[in-house]
Amino acid sequence: MKNKALFLDRDGVINVEKNYLFRIEDFEFCKGIFQIVKFFESRGYLIFVVTNQSGIGRGYYSLKSFHKLTNWMVKKFQQKNIKITRVYYCPHSPDFECSCRKPKNQMLEDAIDFYEIDRKKSWLIGDKISDILAGKRSNIGNLILINEKNNYNEKINFLAKDSFEIAKFLETNKTFRF
Repeated sequence: MKNKALFLDRDGVINVEKNYLFRIEDFEFCKGIFQIVKFFESRGYLIFVVTNQSGIGRGYYSLKSFHKLTNWMVKKFQQKNIKITRVYYCPHSPDFECSCRKPKNQMLEDAIDFYEIDRKKSWLIGDKISDILAGKRSNIGNLILINEKNNYNEKINFLAKDSFEIAKFLETNKTFRF
């Protein structure tokens, strides 16, 4: 039997969007993110972070700084009894031709192949169209977009203004099918 997965973008989904975030002291978790992840994990989903980190490729911060922040973030989830299965990241700047930078989908495909993920039963939460397009390219069955402008025309399963709205929805709609 294949695994189910929840794929999360980092900036704007897990943490409050701050340009080129790499310092722990600047990291602020989005309200509701722990509830969202716990909801999925308690239903047998593996949890993945898939994040573009062009600040590395642009020279704004180092790979070492990124790993330090990532390890700290993963430990914060562990303190809430949540296991992040793996963090996938693209360190390249947008002008670098790579297959991993979203909206390309190599990070998703790597997780799907390695962890034997059922695409149709899996979910992706992103805050940018590039996240959703990567999910579509990998045939992820369920897509949630965090976008307070509500100006996205592609087919998605749920549109939310923030992570807290998703958490409240999950909390009040216990019969929602996953």
